[in-house]
Amino acid sequence: MATVEQQAAARVAIVTGGSGGIGGAVARRLAADGMSVVVHYAGSAERAREVVESITAAGGRACAVPGDIADPTEAGRLFAAAEEAFGGVDVVVNAAGIMLLAPVADMELEAFDRMHRVNVRGTFVVSQLAARTLRPGGALINFSTSVTRLQQPTYAAYAATKGAVEAMTLILAREMRGRDVTVNAVAPGPTATPLFLDGKSEQLIEQIASVAPLERLGTPDDIAETVAFLAGPGRWVNGQVLYSNGGIA
Repeated sequence: MATVEQQAAARVAIVTGGSGGIGGAVARRLAADGMSVVVHYAGSAERAREVVESITAAGGRACAVPGDIADPTEAGRLFAAAEEAFGGVDVVVNAAGIMLLAPVADMELEAFDRMHRVNVRGTFVVSQLAARTLRPGGALINFSTSVTRLQQPTYAAYAATKGAVEAMTLILAREMRGRDVTVNAVAPGPTATPLFLDGKSEQLIEQIASVAPLERLGTPDDIAETVAFLAGPGRWVNGQVLYSNGGIA
């Protein structure tokens, strides 16, 4: 019988948006748990390479694969790469996403469509492939946002994409009955990524951080810990949206 360590080492994860702040932290965290990781990227090959190198330097296994997750052919290459390099897929994390903000009255429809293509269609395409591919004992983890409960001005279009992600996540969990695969979503609050911090004054950052009872922003590693729980020991959590936000809502 395989040891716990051998079983962990045999597990394989795909992380979309793995070159980003949260996605990169997730990829490194799952690798630290012994998983082999396919690090997806859309725009930054250099950042994806850095994530892969940090994993391999720590003794893990990883590879970087580019692609448009909203294109079924390109998204399919992620799963093909996982099969070819590591033998299958056990965990899929949909961390890829974009956030474009404006009041409803001013939101450009082109920006609205771009967000829906990545956040909704991209998540749907990857979830569809995961539903067909994940091995028993597997986990699909999508990304929502705490903004769906905070109702902050300028976030309507973005929150709408994440509301759609939550709906598909909860329904897919029921559709996977009998497969021994969990499907959940993580909903981060304000998280100190370069994208979040860019353009914000120190005063505004402190104001946002003070909203949480823990009086700080989340970190990518905080979110990665939540994902690692759902990807590993959290087998009895299924069909849920898990808010990882320090208690802001």
